[in-house]
Amino acid sequence: MKEKEFINIIKNVLNSCYIGDDCAYLRDLGIVISQDSLVEDVHFKKDFCTPFQLGYKSVMVNISDICASGAKPKYLTISLSLPNDIDSDFVKEFYEGAKFACGNDVEIVGGDITSSAKIYISICAIGDSKARNISSRKNAKEGYKVVVSGLHGSSAAGLRLLLEGKTEPQKFIKAHLEPQAQVEFSQQISLQGTGFFASKSPVTQRMESKESEDFEAQNDVVPYAMMDTSDGLMDALSTIANESGVLLEVDFDKIPYDEDLEKFENWQDMVLFGGEDYGLVAVVPQDFGGGVQIGTAKHGLGVDLISASPVILSDDEILRAEALRMTEAKNLTPDANKYIVHYSKQDVENKIFNHFN
Repeated sequence: MKEKEFINIIKNVLNSCYIGDDCAYLRDLGIVISQDSLVEDVHFKKDFCTPFQLGYKSVMVNISDICASGAKPKYLTISLSLPNDIDSDFVKEFYEGAKFACGNDVEIVGGDITSSAKIYISICAIGDSKARNISSRKNAKEGYKVVVSGLHGSSAAGLRLLLEGKTEPQKFIKAHLEPQAQVEFSQQISLQGTGFFASKSPVTQRMESKESEDFEAQNDVVPYAMMDTSDGLMDALSTIANESGVLLEVDFDKIPYDEDLEKFENWQDMVLFGGEDYGLVAVVPQDFGGGVQIGTAKHGLGVDLISASPVILSDDEILRAEALRMTEAKNLTPDANKYIVHYSKQDVENKIFNHFN
């Protein structure tokens, strides 16, 4: 059984409208809230990172969830479960890393500590939704554009290097151990799409947003979808497409990645399915600014990946791509020289990382 199946079971049992996005949007309280956990030998290995790096990454993972909602990251509580061989230096360095990741805008306000067989970290993150346009994975519309932030595939390359006992290129290992949540991009997206900001200067926007207590009630908010790439770029694209009931046509050749990735075997899979880059994918109206446009939302369901080269595809996918090229014109890309392959929800779930294997 897979993680998404467990989540669907929980959602059905609780009959909750809050479960399904990176964060639960508690509109009546003016906050979003999220919970994420990291387990030793599932999400990390002690031998690969320092306690400082572990504390840093644990916080960034959760700040990224808040950013995916469009809210402003504000508070964290940290529950830390530790085996008996962990000493006080580990705890000190862990929280130094966590504090560094918080910067000046996020505060750790509490938590819990207990014993366990392995290191277990669970963090609750809270974001302020005031004067922000909060996203939902269900909000992508036909005609919207697909934009992304950050580089894709670098974290997966770093993990591969660590597993192979290598230390270079260091930039990929750093991308895996010390990711950076896309705070500025999240803010840029979530401050758009409202009559509230349309005719006001940036200074006035900042002043009035602080005074607004009921942002959505006062403003005509334009819906959009946004999600982080914690489980991979294709996972985010597929989830938004299927939750919104649209087809996302994505050009692989426009996806931002570090060109040194091309030195790795199967580097294209790192870009698409690697995970833990903590970039953001947003499907927004055409007049929204920010990010790099990699595609468009169209009629249909799932993800169409197009490229000028078939190298992004496995043998089976090449056959599928060639079949699509032979179908009627509505299934062809505007450039008939490009390869196209369709990914259903199940196609993507078969390829993404599964913690329950």
